[in-house]
Amino acid sequence: MSKDIRISKGLDLKLVGASAPEVEGTPVSQTVAVVPENFHGIAPRLRARDGDYLEIGSPVFVSKLNEHISFPSPVSGTVREVRRGDKRVILEVIIESDGQNKNAEFGGIDYVNASREEVIEKLLQGGCWPFIKQRPYDVIANPDETPKHIFISGFYSAPLAPDVDILVQGREEFLQIAVTALSKLTSGQVHLTLDGKKPSQAFSGLQDVVYHNAFGPHPIGNVSTQIRQVSPLNKGERIWTVKPEDLVIIGELIAKGVYNPARIVALSGGALKNPRYVHTQIGQPISSILDGTEMVTDNVRIIQGSAISGVRTEMEEFLGYYTSQLTVLEEGDDYDLFGWNRPQPNKFSVLNAMMFSFLTPNKKYNLNTNTNGEQRAFVLTGIYEKYFPFDIYPMQLLKSCLYEDLDEMENLGIYEVVPEDFALTEFVCVSKIPHQNILREGLDYMIREIG
Repeated sequence: MSKDIRISKGLDLKLVGASAPEVEGTPVSQTVAVVPENFHGIAPRLRARDGDYLEIGSPVFVSKLNEHISFPSPVSGTVREVRRGDKRVILEVIIESDGQNKNAEFGGIDYVNASREEVIEKLLQGGCWPFIKQRPYDVIANPDETPKHIFISGFYSAPLAPDVDILVQGREEFLQIAVTALSKLTSGQVHLTLDGKKPSQAFSGLQDVVYHNAFGPHPIGNVSTQIRQVSPLNKGERIWTVKPEDLVIIGELIAKGVYNPARIVALSGGALKNPRYVHTQIGQPISSILDGTEMVTDNVRIIQGSAISGVRTEMEEFLGYYTSQLTVLEEGDDYDLFGWNRPQPNKFSVLNAMMFSFLTPNKKYNLNTNTNGEQRAFVLTGIYEKYFPFDIYPMQLLKSCLYEDLDEMENLGIYEVVPEDFALTEFVCVSKIPHQNILREGLDYMIREIG
């Protein structure tokens, strides 16, 4: 039996550059990297040194706080370099592939009859545990805890969001294995939310899950929005979340005992001439993924993730552990003559200030990264509440993060949200305040002070 989830507050930002449904291959790079920065809150302890040989799935480093949580190599080959920054902080572990694709064998388990302990041990052993995140704080889950529920959002609603059915294409057989295994990790249930307006072929008909159909604008696809509607998070409780495209990697490890870091990544954005999906793998250089991709201009910004909540990256950097979308937009570093003092029909505005976007609600816009203004006073306008579907005062919560008042942060609902939930309020912010960074710093402060 499914329960509908409906919201009315939010915003579907329509942009040009959606990925065409064809999936193409990309050149295989001989050099890949495992990047500790991908895993927020993790202090790495190296298990592989320069010159060490690794198989696919062999641990590159582990967490200092829990050395059972390992972070695996996406290729077989030799550690070429450990790049370090200030105070010898590990930035990247560069691995040179030998082209043999030799897997470390962890052995499959009977996922139907396996115990909770056996499933946890296999996920830790095979390097798939980091795919499981916990709420609050949006950090890697603690395997010693038991969540009240596990939530999976089976679709994305952000601008130019990829089709999840395409992201798991060719590996659908592992979805059922993954959700059955995950159902053993919680004292409650595994909740799977699907887009109520677009049926999913890959995620329909799974057992050991509770289905929900979701209706409404973005951020309806954010798992925080779904948790709020189904089982609100209270202080002291834990809920675990897993991204849908990560289920196939978990399922293959459980069934076959191998770690397979293959990814289908959506290349999207108005700066691309041919937005599409590509076959690649975790840790590949961004340059190899975008190799041969034609762009409308050389002055672009590459983003790992969506246009409003992703992370800026460069060609010489590497595909993140959780990344399934690369968005390429024209860099907005040009000066706009007269700014907002003249009508501009090709710009989008929620305030309809000198714009005509309210006259064409279905128009798709080719926006660049220009913020159309500088950071200014953080004042009460009431605009955030129009697009924020939580029973939370967003401005007051952000301000409590700025002056680090723990009691106020708790009372204002910080346990229920993560940075991506503030992407829309940041987009519509007339003060150009970095909402997502502020909330992330607030969550980190709570981890340090409360744990």
